[in-house]
Amino acid sequence: DEFKLFTNLNSTIVDPKNFDDESFVDIKAPFCIIPPNSFALARTVEHFRIPRHVLTLCVGKSTYARCGIIINVTPFEPEWEGYVTLEISNTTPLPAKIYANEGIAQVLFFEADNVCQTSYKDRKGKYQGQVGIVAPRV
Repeated sequence: DEFKLFTNLNSTIVDPKNFDDESFVDIKAPFCIIPPNSFALARTVEHFRIPRHVLTLCVGKSTYARCGIIINVTPFEPEWEGYVTLEISNTTPLPAKIYANEGIAQVLFFEADNVCQTSYKDRKGKYQGQVGIVAPRV
């Protein structure tokens, strides 16, 4: 029930190397209305701890996709751990309503025959162990 809704209130430039945290409005509610052609960040209910020999992909569910709501999440690399920050895009010209604590995405797990040489944990990845909704980091 926690969302970070992207806003154009400050008319800033979206720069992943210098992201302005004021580009988000924090919302705590059982649902979130995403404006047309905009997005919100949310986090999973589940905490993940990916084994060294597993890689995952997270994809959106068809009911939301058929409403123009797209889920974007990068792969969970071997030995990544934390709550997943979901990017939920409204690709429609109308406001879109999303609900907290409902299935909006699914995770596919791929098991390797061998463990990876260098894991996310080994690299000390910047999103390792994230707890809340995490905005872009450089």
